[in-house]
Amino acid sequence: MKHEREPPTEDVELVHEISATDPPEGFPVRLVAVDGHGGSGKSTLAARLARKLEAEIVHTDDFASWDHPLDWWPRLVEEVLEPIRLGATALSYARGRWSPDHDPPAVVDQPVTETMILEGVSAARKEFRPYLTYAVWVDTPRELCLQRGLERNGEELRDQWERWFVDEDAYVARDDPVSYVDRIVLGW
Repeated sequence: MKHEREPPTEDVELVHEISATDPPEGFPVRLVAVDGHGGSGKSTLAARLARKLEAEIVHTDDFASWDHPLDWWPRLVEEVLEPIRLGATALSYARGRWSPDHDPPAVVDQPVTETMILEGVSAARKEFRPYLTYAVWVDTPRELCLQRGLERNGEELRDQWERWFVDEDAYVARDDPVSYVDRIVLGW
């Protein structure tokens, strides 16, 4: 496992490493997990990798919510991973609601590409590992993650962010994603 200090320089190496891997037996695409704490920079890295790999991104936030921060994963297996395994060429699924007034449109006919990126907290969870080809952990200090989260969601959600960190810590303790991943990058 390699640790990187300069995010822009690692992209080329990451793309090369990912492209050189084969999917697990019985799974038709390379599935790359981009995991890390909330606010760590996962979405930024996933977007850059998606452009370079011509990959589609599935966001765990489309399945998780404040009410279900970690027990949403069976739906992702059922609506994304198993259809891909069975040869689906497009995915459609409802997105989770993060608040009573949050009603995002469903994902409809998202193409299944040669490389797919699964981005979000717990993307490298044990239940997804049989499908994963490569995994990245975005390592960012908790204080910076909290700052970014509050800037994005508002100070009024501080208590939820604090509870979210407790749930994230439980996931990290249970699944030890840092030991599992192929590469750790520093968040930016």
